[in-house]
Amino acid sequence: MNNHLKEKLALLPDQPGCYLMKDRQETIIYVGKAKILKNRVRSYFTGSHDGKTARLVSEIEDFEFIVTSSELEALILEMNLIKKHDPKYNVMLKDDKSYPYLKITAERHPRLLTTRNVKKDKGKYFGPYANVQAANETKKLLDRLYPLRKCSTIPDRVCLYYHMNQCLAPCVKDISEAKNKEMVDEIVKFLNGGHQDIKKSLEEKMYKASEELDFERAKEYRDQIAHIESVMEKQKMNLNELVDRDVFGYTYDKGWMCVQVFFVRQGKLIERDVSLFPFYNEPEEDLLTYLGQFYLKSNHLKPKEIFLPEEINGEYAEKLVDVKVIQPKRGKKKDLVDLAIKNAKIALKEKFALIERDEERTIKAVENLGQKMGIPTPHRIEAFDNSNIQGTDPVSAMIMFVDGKPEKKEYRKYKIKSVEGPDDYASMREVTRRRYTRLLKENLPLPDLIIIDGGKGHIQAVKDVLENELGLELPICGLAKDEKHRTSELLFGDPLELIDLGRNSQEFYLLQRIQDEVHRFAITFHRQLRGKTAFKSILDDIPGVGEQRKKKILNHFGSIKKLKEATMEELTAINIPKNVAENIINHIKQDTQDKVSEE
Repeated sequence: MNNHLKEKLALLPDQPGCYLMKDRQETIIYVGKAKILKNRVRSYFTGSHDGKTARLVSEIEDFEFIVTSSELEALILEMNLIKKHDPKYNVMLKDDKSYPYLKITAERHPRLLTTRNVKKDKGKYFGPYANVQAANETKKLLDRLYPLRKCSTIPDRVCLYYHMNQCLAPCVKDISEAKNKEMVDEIVKFLNGGHQDIKKSLEEKMYKASEELDFERAKEYRDQIAHIESVMEKQKMNLNELVDRDVFGYTYDKGWMCVQVFFVRQGKLIERDVSLFPFYNEPEEDLLTYLGQFYLKSNHLKPKEIFLPEEINGEYAEKLVDVKVIQPKRGKKKDLVDLAIKNAKIALKEKFALIERDEERTIKAVENLGQKMGIPTPHRIEAFDNSNIQGTDPVSAMIMFVDGKPEKKEYRKYKIKSVEGPDDYASMREVTRRRYTRLLKENLPLPDLIIIDGGKGHIQAVKDVLENELGLELPICGLAKDEKHRTSELLFGDPLELIDLGRNSQEFYLLQRIQDEVHRFAITFHRQLRGKTAFKSILDDIPGVGEQRKKKILNHFGSIKKLKEATMEELTAINIPKNVAENIINHIKQDTQDKVSEE
């Protein structure tokens, strides 16, 4: 522990509040709350900890704290700080999910949609469905039963849905508001647990159609009933009360917590959600944090009631999420909470082996890599690769791995601007100059390790830019490949030397994954760019040929080769004006002559 931390620890107050842990780049990596700040924050730096907490503590270089007037206020502040800063060690709150809902729009001619975004737009929302397939199957069933419009904008003619009897065609027919309201009311009734009544009504219609010898219509009713049974009758448990509620159960072991949530709608258990994450404080406190983030970040509609185990502070939970909290002590409601807890225990037990294996493959590999290179653990790794064909369309790509896993939202593509011809060293200089000039300018976190897909020349090119131009001293290593284009050796140090990682080690596999991923990303970008320029070289700059016409021509002929063989009649046959067709043929002829003369 550094002297700066020791001095700040001595100043901690014995009051409730929140604390924000920072790493060496001053990035907030963890947010926590405390009844007494002095005791909680000091506990991180005293005694022994399990692997996950020890890893967190090893990264802490500084911290801030905010005093609150109560423990509840600290809980609410913690929830908002986590939402704002999204710290990497608050993993439980990064694992938020966006659940699908069924929505009836509030339009003149309403639609039934599947959506993950709940808005205050006067629409009617039903759900959530933790399983998107269940939502889609229910929507398909309702589309068969109630022909609301399907088009996002009303067209000027009927579509296929009209011919399938799944739309009343308000585009060409006058559909009354009363008719729309009748269908909406039926759907609402259906989704609120009234599907049994609708099923009974369909059975009556089926028997009537059969008595009238309208067997085709009777078969349609029979199929609709079968769909209702297959989609709506798969319920695990029923409660007599038709109340929407979420039931929470949890368990914990070895620094990991598992939370199970049962979604009970109209008295029926329709879906469940499971989350597994490491935690660092008291389990009852961290469950409250999870509860607040569950509704804040997952865009999850709040039910009428929440069921919680008895040991959780129900008063705090109720104030935190602004929903009635019940902690049942007996009967069916208690059985439901116990069932959620039982499922959580089973899930945690089943997944422990997988979690530990993943930890070994990722975090441990990163730690071992840092140790063998003699640098601090490289939590944030950035890797670069170039791609070109004989200097044409040169590009570079950068990917980021955080704690051994790809952070795809941080991937970047670069078109090389200042380099002519196949010059890998100059391309690497340009792209690293652009990347780290921007990070410095915008005060963004710098990587703990830079990986270059190349040898000594590539490493030196990057070093020149970082040290001599930008004044940065960052660890840089190179990955060389063997004759079969496989990762073979790691170059690092001053002077550069080979680092033996062992070809069967997890850290070697980590570097191999990084090298394969950055190469894939660079090659994909180059192919996209080359495909665009290949098409561009023939048809661009021809008078009368715009984007739409280019697409039309290529779709018809299928390739540039066939286009070069096209006649005037073939071009005009696809509604290309005669003067434009002449321009295309003359341009292709001139282009071919130019290439022959170059050879």
